[in-house]
Amino acid sequence: MSVSGSETDSVASRRSKKPKYSKFTQQELPACKPLLTPGIVIGAFSLIGIVFVPIGLASLSASQDIVELIDRYDAECVSANDKVGFIQDTKTDKACTRKITVPKPMKGPIHIYYQLENFYQNHRRYVKSRNDKQLRMKEAASMITNCEPEATSQDGAPIVPCGLIAWSLFNDTYSFSLNKKAVEVNKKNIAWDSDKNTKFGSDVFPSNFQKGGLIGGAKLNEKLPLSQQEDLIVWMRTAALPTFRKLYGRIETDIMASDEITVVIQNNYNTYSFGGTKALVLSTTSWIGGRNNFIGVAYVAIGGICLLLAMGFVVLYVLKPRTLGDPSYLSWNKENPDNPN
Repeated sequence: MSVSGSETDSVASRRSKKPKYSKFTQQELPACKPLLTPGIVIGAFSLIGIVFVPIGLASLSASQDIVELIDRYDAECVSANDKVGFIQDTKTDKACTRKITVPKPMKGPIHIYYQLENFYQNHRRYVKSRNDKQLRMKEAASMITNCEPEATSQDGAPIVPCGLIAWSLFNDTYSFSLNKKAVEVNKKNIAWDSDKNTKFGSDVFPSNFQKGGLIGGAKLNEKLPLSQQEDLIVWMRTAALPTFRKLYGRIETDIMASDEITVVIQNNYNTYSFGGTKALVLSTTSWIGGRNNFIGVAYVAIGGICLLLAMGFVVLYVLKPRTLGDPSYLSWNKENPDNPN
């Protein structure tokens, strides 16, 4: 029995593993394939340098204009040799008065931060020690998954908010006076709106919080919902590095040069048991935020490198010019011989 040639070709085509031709599978769709001539390369590097260097200089100038005062107080605010015992003694008066002289005028609002060092909020077990559903929904108050060892009170009732992050809430307090006149600290809108509106419920109230045998940090007002407890919301946004700052509040008034700020600190937070440090930070802001020289240095460095490369390519092109090849020989400019049309 003879087999026709067409049937043989159809059987062979079915057995073939060669994919069906298309411009998509063969990566032949229209695309931007610029030819990097010396002029284009030199122009691109020059443009980047011309744009980046002024941005970097402006950022550095804005950063240098920021007035930032840092006062570390953890060592000076402990009068006993046994620092851990001092900080854990609930009967001891831990008030501490610090005086800060302002070197330059500070225009309000002046941001107040507390700075902690050697505190690893990014530790895996610490970061997981919370329950986001419990923070958002009233009906999820009994959900205490991942919250051990701060999941339930001594009588077995669920703690709201549960977990080590909330339990270790920073509880040092600061009161300010300027030239012997009391200064009000604005603690409103210190947390992100997205956190207040989506991560913490307006109908979720604290319960059984900091009522165990070991108190970790600050207590919460049980009459306020979690969405209004902004100190907690700021603290619950965990830091990525062991040295971090968190916003405490704002001073809305201007402070002149040589003014003396008196700060009464309630030194309650225990950083002594793990070798941490505490500092109070007062800072103005600019259009780039707080003081940050890295952004300006990075822009200036990258812009300078690009300008040097542009000048190097110019010198190289002048001293050793090369004739460009014919672009028609490039692979994407040739007709595909495998295209069956």
